[in-house]
Amino acid sequence: MKKSKLTDHELVTQFIGGKQSSFETLVKRHKDKVYTYILLMVKNEHLAHDIFQETFIKVVKSLHAGKYQENGKFISWVVRIAHNLIIDHFRKEKQKKTFSNDEYEIDIFNSPRFSDNTIEEDIIHEQIMSDVRQLVEFLPDEQKEVIVLRHFMDLSFKEISEQTNVSINTALGRMRYALINLRKLVEEKNLSLTVA
Repeated sequence: MKKSKLTDHELVTQFIGGKQSSFETLVKRHKDKVYTYILLMVKNEHLAHDIFQETFIKVVKSLHAGKYQENGKFISWVVRIAHNLIIDHFRKEKQKKTFSNDEYEIDIFNSPRFSDNTIEEDIIHEQIMSDVRQLVEFLPDEQKEVIVLRHFMDLSFKEISEQTNVSINTALGRMRYALINLRKLVEEKNLSLTVA
């Protein structure tokens, strides 16, 4: 049977069984969709290419480690891996941004905004972010996308509307509903999302 006629699931099973060519068929089948998604998110061809490569390296490792469950589409799973790598990239970039004291008249390094947190504050903050990330997964895809683009990738609502091909008002509406739903989830799960 020609590989092009096989389902993604059949190709994944063959690849896990040792047939390298099955993975090449999967990549050929989905590369345009995955690359386009990454490029839309990062708006830089060189970076998009790097993340594309990294995505499929991670896909191979995850398949070999048995981390793929057939509970949806293979392509959705690959795009989710790409999405997570994009978020990681932007998070690292955000951490790399440094401030020069010469550019400001007041001493920014004596500002509480730039003082180091205690280890306890860092742990609490990381736990809160982890809880929020888990709650975001319960949101409908359109709301989840707006939250991720706004709060994890720091895009403006104008950029979000351009990337998702919706009006700014629609993007704002999705954010509003996402926040309402997140509040409900916080109450349902009785979580405390404050640093006490």
